[in-house]
Order: sequence, then C-alpha cells, then structure tokens
Amino acid sequence: MIKGTLLIVDDNRSVINALEMMLQYEVEKLITIGNPNRIHQVLEQNEIDIVILDMNFQAGINSGNEGLFWLKEILRHDSNISVVMLTAYGDVELAVKALREGAIDFILKPWDNKKLLATINAAWKLRSSRKEALILQTDNQFLKKEIKRSEEKIVLGASPTMINVMNIVRKVAGTDANVLITGENGTGKELVAREIHNLSKRNSELLVSVDLGSITESLFESEMFGHVKGAFTDAKEDRPGKFEIAHKGTLFLDEIGNLSLQSQAKLLSALQNRSIVRVGSNRRINIDIRLICATNSILPERVSEGFFREDLLYRINTIQIEVPPLRDRVDDIPVLTFHFLRLFSEKYNKPGRKISTQALEKLANYHWPGNVRELQHAIEKAVILSDTSVIAPSDFSFNSKSKGLLENDNVTLEEMEKTLIAASIKKHDNNLSVVALKLGITRQTLYNKMKKYDL
Repeated sequence: MIKGTLLIVDDNRSVINALEMMLQYEVEKLITIGNPNRIHQVLEQNEIDIVILDMNFQAGINSGNEGLFWLKEILRHDSNISVVMLTAYGDVELAVKALREGAIDFILKPWDNKKLLATINAAWKLRSSRKEALILQTDNQFLKKEIKRSEEKIVLGASPTMINVMNIVRKVAGTDANVLITGENGTGKELVAREIHNLSKRNSELLVSVDLGSITESLFESEMFGHVKGAFTDAKEDRPGKFEIAHKGTLFLDEIGNLSLQSQAKLLSALQNRSIVRVGSNRRINIDIRLICATNSILPERVSEGFFREDLLYRINTIQIEVPPLRDRVDDIPVLTFHFLRLFSEKYNKPGRKISTQALEKLANYHWPGNVRELQHAIEKAVILSDTSVIAPSDFSFNSKSKGLLENDNVTLEEMEKTLIAASIKKHDNNLSVVALKLGITRQTLYNKMKKYDL
C-alpha cells in the first residue's frame, strides 16, 4: 500500500467510482472531487502526494486548457506533487503538452488496470524521492553542523558529580522521556543534551538545537513551525520549521526560561497535539520528536512569579538533570583543559602544545564564573597567543575584581554576576553584541540580566 494521499479530480462520477473501487485499498488515503474549483481548498487542508487530474471539465469543450490551468495551480502550490493527467485517446498531443508543463505521466481512457497501478506506483516513488531531496536540501546546514560535531569527542568531566550526571544520562537516553537540563550558563548543558541524543535510539537522525533566547516573539512561530510561501512579506518559498526538521530525531530547546507566555502557549499546544501548523497554512503536520530543554533559570520560581506556565513545566521535565558549575567540580578542570588544549592545538596548527603544572594550578584555583565555556575560551586564547610550546601561568589573565569579590565570604552569586556584567559593559563601551559574545551568552539573555540587575 502507498503510504500517502491520492487526489482524484474528475467531473465524471462514473470515472471517480471506478477509480475509487480499484484504488481504495492501494493508497493510505483517497480523496475525490468532481469540481476543480475545490482543488485549492483540498491542497490547503491536506498533504497531497499524487493527483490524477482530468484534462477537460466543461461539456463540449475538449481543448484541455482547463486541465493545463489546474496543473499549473497544483504545481504552484507544491512543485513536488506528482500529477498524472487523465485523458481520452484522441488527446495524446494535449497530454504530451501537459508533460512539458510539469505532469509526470498521463493515463488514457479507457485505462488498463495494471498500467494504471504501475503509473501510480511510479508517481509515488517520484514524489517520495522529491520529498527526500527537499528534506536533505533543507537540512543541509544542520547536517554539516552535526557531522562536524559528531566527529568531536564529547568530554564532560570525570569528577564524582559528573559521573553521577552521566549515570542519569545513560538511564534516560534509551527512553523517549522529556528531559529538562538545568544549570548556570556555560556548564555544558548542550553537551549533556548531545550525549543523551548520541546514546538514544534516535542517534541516526538529527539533533536540532534552538537557542530560544535569540528568537524574537514575532518570528517564533515561523522559526519553530515553519511557513508557506506568501504567509508574510519575506516568505518567498515554503520553509519547514525546527519541529519538522527534527522529525524522528531530537529537538533541543535551549534557554526555554526566556520564552514569553504567548510563545509558551504555542509550544505547549504543539507538544500536546504532537503536530504543528505552518504559518499561513491550515494543514496540520504530525511530528515525532524527542524533546530536551535547558535553562539557567529556576523554573518553579518563575512559575510562582507568573512568568512560566506550570503545565508547560510539567510537560518538559519528566526527568530533570542538574549540571553543576565548574567551581563545584574542580577535579574536572585538568580533564577539560587537556581536551581543549588538544582541540585548539589541532585547529590552529600548533602541534605539541603542553601546559605547565603552575598554569594548571592557576586554572584550578580560579572560580570560573563563566564555567566550562570560559575555560574553553581561556585555553583557546592561550593557544593562539602563546609563543612557546608550553603554556605558562602568564598566558592566562582573569578579572581581578571578580576574584576580589570571591574572596569576600558574604558575596552572593548574583552580586558576582551583576558585577561581571557591569564591568564588561563598561569595558566594551556599551556594545552589547560584544559583551554578550565575551560573556558567552545570547543578546536576549544579556538583556534579561540587565533588566534583572537594573543595569
């Protein structure tokens, strides 16, 4: 059986009845209409794979122009639909013209049942190959990114706390349970998500990462659910959203705590219905994804403050994994340092780079407010700027003001973060793009923190 939808358009009821009787068990879904003016409505409400289209509809008119017109309309809606023309024996020349206009084949009346089935099966194979090619083309940027990342070994650490995290990861990876990963910025939440995906039964499909903090309210639906051509001014072609791209794979939503209540409602609806509707379309598309979310916010607090939906929180945190900050797992600093040292030595063609014991001690004694991401940037900078094969303590410079704050037993983490952000804003002359880049956070996250700390 063809796992798709076949649309038959013919004003002759006896023709439709005959085709229905023959094809009702050959295709998953069969739709028939006698009036071609309903074609647009049917295309909007259903994902049509194959169309059997009559060449003539008005009595006494055999020009075939109606069939050619509706052929163009169908292909304008979706150029990958396989359209098969239905024509009388004497209209072969018209059918050949239809082939030039984009039809994939034609069927002569009266038809041979075996030839008809062979034509429909060929049409389905072509439709399937076109859809696969479109998906591959759309996913190309994600595939390149995933291939590159899959070649990189994921290193999270070997401290007792991270061993505990990895034990949870292994237990949850084999299920499809929704996972919420929490922790400070830069602790490696995306790496944990990637490890869950790599150990899951979906690891042959894509893991699609979405930074929700960087998506504006007006673009949320288009980015997540996709849009159809003409849905808005810049919608020049159909485009799938992140949910469709992640179909059969894993969807990782980072910074979910930054979503507005309006966007939260739309996300919750998609998760509950397991389907989405592209912007500008009425057709519902089923999706099959494994959901992993991450946040640096304390979501129960945001729920009590009225900033996060409680029903969405229950939906996304079947399992919660807390990734501890780097200052609480000092044992991981040497492991991560050697990993980044190898990585950047290869990247910048500086083989054999090593790090002195004194430099390693300096790294171990630093409090790392930016966590693993800050350590990564520090190693990368040292590899680039170091003039010798052994990286020394002098190759690392840290914010002395932040260090002074740390030595104060009464300082809180929020006070330290506020000071760090304020100092960075001043240092970079209020260039928030640079500030966000240097701090390893998104602009939206920076705005939220500036508002929180009244900066």
